[in-house]
Amino acid sequence: MVVDSSSVNATALSNERVLVLDFGSQYAQLIARRIREQNVYCEIIRHDLSAEAIAEKKPVGIILSGGPASVYAEGAPKCDPAIFNLGIPVLGICYGMQLACEALGSRVGHCESREYGRAVLKIGDSSGLLAGLPASMDVWMSHGDQVNEVSSEFEPLAATSTCPYAAVRHTRLPVFGLQFHPEVTHTPLGGTILHNFLYAVCGCQGLWHLADFAQQTIERLRAEIGDDRVICGLSGGVDSAVTAALLYKAIGSQLSCILVDNGLLRKDEQAAVIAEFTNHFKADLHVVEAEDRFLQTLAGISEPQEKRRRIGYLFIDCFKEEATKIAGAKYLAQGTLYPDVIESGAAKDGPAATIKLHHNVGGLPEQLGFELVEPLRDLFKDEVRKLGLELGLPEQLVWRHPFPGPGLAVRCLGEVTQEKLNVLREADHIVVSEIKAAGLYRQTSQAFAVLLPVQSVGVMGDARTYENAVAIRSVNTDDFMTADWSHLPYDLLARMSSRIINEVRGVNRVCYDISSKPPATIEWE
Repeated sequence: MVVDSSSVNATALSNERVLVLDFGSQYAQLIARRIREQNVYCEIIRHDLSAEAIAEKKPVGIILSGGPASVYAEGAPKCDPAIFNLGIPVLGICYGMQLACEALGSRVGHCESREYGRAVLKIGDSSGLLAGLPASMDVWMSHGDQVNEVSSEFEPLAATSTCPYAAVRHTRLPVFGLQFHPEVTHTPLGGTILHNFLYAVCGCQGLWHLADFAQQTIERLRAEIGDDRVICGLSGGVDSAVTAALLYKAIGSQLSCILVDNGLLRKDEQAAVIAEFTNHFKADLHVVEAEDRFLQTLAGISEPQEKRRRIGYLFIDCFKEEATKIAGAKYLAQGTLYPDVIESGAAKDGPAATIKLHHNVGGLPEQLGFELVEPLRDLFKDEVRKLGLELGLPEQLVWRHPFPGPGLAVRCLGEVTQEKLNVLREADHIVVSEIKAAGLYRQTSQAFAVLLPVQSVGVMGDARTYENAVAIRSVNTDDFMTADWSHLPYDLLARMSSRIINEVRGVNRVCYDISSKPPATIEWE
């Protein structure tokens, strides 16, 4: 059994619910998140549910997600065409638009000029779905197919230079289509379009709030867990802290927490976690000292996925050894978020590609013998932070920048050694402390240092050096599915570079990473 937020939300505010039919898009949950931002409850469902089953859920609106397939390809995922005759407003996005238009008599084909990235949308009809928007706006495209011919019952609303039907509506049915992605941050006014669909087209009132999620999750966890004991792994990040806070609210002293110090934590991280945990929880805390074991298993390993695998396996061993000391434990709680799920190719409703392995997604319950509790599995990072504040956690804990499960091992490129970790830990501490001193910690989403597996020539004093290079990475994002590099002030970058080179022995060069996600990921490994 998996106790997660979806089982809690399924009964919440059923009189105002929007359904997202997932056709395998990596942005399907991002669409749901954008809907929830508008205070409307949203649920992701399978794309192949019958119209009858969808109608039984009594949605006020339906959104068809994007997807990697071509609608005209054999075996391409389809929806029940009867949904278009339910009288429920439908918004198709990218693949979803093509699917809706084809089902209602239009022709979809491969376009001569594919669009991937930013495009300029020219709006021809600024009423209804596109109300309140300028005549021209930036949008994010990602398609190789498009609607080439619309039936007589569709009318165009907007176009780009290569896509004549970038937005359409049906003249008789409440069916709309967008070839671009309004849900991503690269479409700056996409929220206005979704708001128009929800409030002007679907008639929503905005009844859902995160506080409702918190209370219902607590009640559900309490009912599901009963008198059993739950073990929660602490990492020092907001995800595990909020998970622990939810469980503590639900079951109190039935919660036991384990912190595995794998030697891959940030500077002074273990002490900070213990102090914060002691101040805000009264549950049982176990600390496992395992630095030597992790360094030994990582010795000689440079390949990123293999590092993650080894860390994951040893984490299981350490966690299991400590967990067996806790009598009566039945459940294992994890702070898994949706970006972890989808990057691991484990999204429940779509064939997403595996980008990175996350050792906190899958595998643990089977090997540890516990049933899994993942109350944050359907949430994004900013939602988790808001939830943490709702639960009374301190702001400095809630707004702490994310830290990867495998720790500094994925920021120490190449083989991981104690010496390299010491260099990286000091450089990382300087980066974070300087961003805090500049008052930009809350304005940046994640900032850290990366130790590169290259050395370069330098000069210190009158001597030639041949030492390490450090890359500084800082990004801004709302959802961690897409991200832009932070435009930090030059004088701040100069201070970071000067301090790292002068204070961290073994570094003579500092670079700044100006890659966005996509195509890069936030972490280097």
